[in-house]
Amino acid sequence: MMKAKPTFFESDHFQQFWNSGNGKELLDWAELRPDINRFEKFAHLFHQVDEDGDDAVKDTYLKLPYHEASALVKKYSQTPVTDSDEAPESIRKMFLQMQEIPNWFDENLANKGARFCMRTGTNALIILRDFTLMGGYDFGYLNKPLIFTGALKKGAVKRLKDTLEFWVHVTRENALKVNSDAYQLIVRTRLMHSYARLTINKKAENWNAEKWGEPINHWDMIATYTGFSLVFMQGLKKLGIKISEEEERGVFHLWKYVGYLLGIPAENLPENKREATEQLYLWSSTQDKADGDSAQLAKALLDENLTNTIYPFQFQRKLLLRLHQSMNRFLLDQEVNDRLKIPQVSFPSFFPKIVIRANRISERIFDIKKPDGYQKLVDFGNKNQMKVLDDYIKHTPKDFHY
Repeated sequence: MMKAKPTFFESDHFQQFWNSGNGKELLDWAELRPDINRFEKFAHLFHQVDEDGDDAVKDTYLKLPYHEASALVKKYSQTPVTDSDEAPESIRKMFLQMQEIPNWFDENLANKGARFCMRTGTNALIILRDFTLMGGYDFGYLNKPLIFTGALKKGAVKRLKDTLEFWVHVTRENALKVNSDAYQLIVRTRLMHSYARLTINKKAENWNAEKWGEPINHWDMIATYTGFSLVFMQGLKKLGIKISEEEERGVFHLWKYVGYLLGIPAENLPENKREATEQLYLWSSTQDKADGDSAQLAKALLDENLTNTIYPFQFQRKLLLRLHQSMNRFLLDQEVNDRLKIPQVSFPSFFPKIVIRANRISERIFDIKKPDGYQKLVDFGNKNQMKVLDDYIKHTPKDFHY
């Protein structure tokens, strides 16, 4: 059996990130001095995948006409599955796992994480795009499934809409109940991951499992959702957002449950910034730095500003592109920006400083230390996030399916 190795532990890009870049900032925040010798504890996750999801896809999308498979999945996403249902055994097994609420899940704590995500408003969307997503492209191997499934050909607009739709729906208060809209979206995402993995393993003759792990493996998945928790909060701190210990715990708990619903073994999902930082540190030692594919993905994400039709005029789109480039340059390490070939901009900190100042003023105006002020900011942030999502849904082609 293939075994993951910390191949890039001594590489310049790994050492730079963790000794002087954003990685060092994470280590200081988590008060962690990681030990590479703990790599073996998690190494098996590099070749471990969601077998239940894969089996469900084999019995639906790979066996039935698309509309029949979709109807079957939709039926059991919307209504509880029982042992006596006539659905394929694989479908029953996956849905029964998802319907079983684990003893460790605390809905109140997850809701605190959701309320934090909402109250950060458009700041959250900036960080998700310009720090989490763009920064993730610097991990050269993590992005290989996107390349092998033709994500570049489909364009960044669709990918952004899908990511935004997923994030917004799962981060609303009380959103993760069985058969809810968010739950149904998680089901589709889980099966999409399995479909992509099975397709890659069947058709991609040059997939290098020894170097890249299994496509969309559990360790890559954990790293991805660490981007939605640990790295997400790191980015918000850079924009002047204050985070309480309760909010921090809530965000990690929320994403632990989302990860569980997506088929990741709960015992491997981080519960706090120390665990998350350690896993990210160890996992990143398996990742080469950005390559040509990474730079293409970064360019596609930037070009999305110019091709998206949300803003009708070209000067508006060019201004938006400039703002996102400024955020990239402000948030990401210089070496990462350079590897991803993100253009230099004049006065890159000008726009970020305006955002930071606006956040400080906002926290004073709403007085988030008071419950009514906090709630007003949650409602305001939620409204803004839903508006952006609505715009993306209206301006994204609808003729795609997995």
